[in-house]
Amino acid sequence: MREQVRIAAGQGFWGDLPDAPVRQVEGGPIDYLMLDYLAEVTMSIMQKQRSRDPNAGYAKDFVPLMKQILPACVERNIKVTANAGGVNVEGCADAVREVARGLGLAGKVRIGIVTGDDMMARLDDLLSRGIELRNMDTGAPLSTVRDRIQSANAYLGAWPMVEALNRGAQIVITGRATDTGLTLAPMIHEFGWANDDWNRLAAGTIAGHIIECGAQASGGNCQFEWRSIPDLANVGFPIVEASPDGTFVVTKHENTGGRVDTPAVKEQLVYEMGDPHEYITPDCVGDFATVQLCDDGADRVRVFGIEGRPATDSLKVSISYSAGYKAVGTLVYAWPDAYEKAQVADKILRARLERLSLHFDQVLTEFVGANATHGSLAGEPARDLAEVQLRVGVRGDDRNAVERFTKEIAPLILTGPPAVTGFAGGRPKVEEIVAYWPALIPKSEIKSHVEVIAA
Repeated sequence: MREQVRIAAGQGFWGDLPDAPVRQVEGGPIDYLMLDYLAEVTMSIMQKQRSRDPNAGYAKDFVPLMKQILPACVERNIKVTANAGGVNVEGCADAVREVARGLGLAGKVRIGIVTGDDMMARLDDLLSRGIELRNMDTGAPLSTVRDRIQSANAYLGAWPMVEALNRGAQIVITGRATDTGLTLAPMIHEFGWANDDWNRLAAGTIAGHIIECGAQASGGNCQFEWRSIPDLANVGFPIVEASPDGTFVVTKHENTGGRVDTPAVKEQLVYEMGDPHEYITPDCVGDFATVQLCDDGADRVRVFGIEGRPATDSLKVSISYSAGYKAVGTLVYAWPDAYEKAQVADKILRARLERLSLHFDQVLTEFVGANATHGSLAGEPARDLAEVQLRVGVRGDDRNAVERFTKEIAPLILTGPPAVTGFAGGRPKVEEIVAYWPALIPKSEIKSHVEVIAA
């Protein structure tokens, strides 16, 4: 058993800094590189891509990245865990295998493939057997939106990835696995933790939670003393130095920007936080109220004291469905009386929409620069604001009505208040709305599948 394992975060979302994983591999010693690509809406995007091209449906950025870092990973025995597989894990693995062969690494790389999360083909069977997949927020049964569903994926935990690592995989590719599982799995594999060692499993889960959003734990998007955070242009992504007893240190490579300190780690801990006593994952329930932090030197925060409880008998399901159409238009009004001009323009626009008998589920107006961020909490905007952006959005089931709305923004330039600019990029585009449907399913209904292939 190792005395310490260094797990580095390389991506906090699909679209994060492209060179961050490369810098994690090249910037100093690590044992694992964790890459988190998936958000709730990402799965529906990937399903649409695969419907147009059966070879698509995964994070295409992952493949050229592996081409860039795979030789170093093989040379230094760095393992990779990534949920880049989306809705086409096998296709992603095949693409990586071709990259490995092209690099002359055939026979030197083993790729773990974790599937079983995609439920699209099983929905009708589940519903027919009385598994209603009710919306966790509203209680509505999934049958009410069945004809509009675009994707449905259960969140798998760490254990299928552990199986792949135990079978010799150097690269583990999953679909919709939990963000935290990408970090927890290497700890279980290296330290041999039992599946009922709740305190250690909770510690590994919380370690994963801290680094799952990349540089958000090392100075990025940090509210505390943000002006003093050094060299964010060269921000170092976080690394967990984990020990067998479940304690760990959050740090980053030397000679990188950003900062790892207690305030930054605290901010990430409360990110997406509900009940702090019940952070529920497929692997355990973590109690964030037991987390203890202390500074452990420059850019080092020690985390310890974490307690956990048994996992539940359910898995969360992330479902996306089509919920109509939207469009957003903007204009900028300049001083003097910028806010008043924007208000008058909004009234004119709404009157014209009413005259055209255009009906929407929602018409939302924001005055950016005056009160769009904080709403009524911002108080009355100052009268001498230099500029205010009028931003109006509509949503509804009638695509034609939304399309007609897009034609009413530009005319305000010559038929509304003066000193207007900022109409760039042409007419607003109509976009399909993809809504999120969270649900629970008994664990007994989801069977993961693990395959390990050689490059």
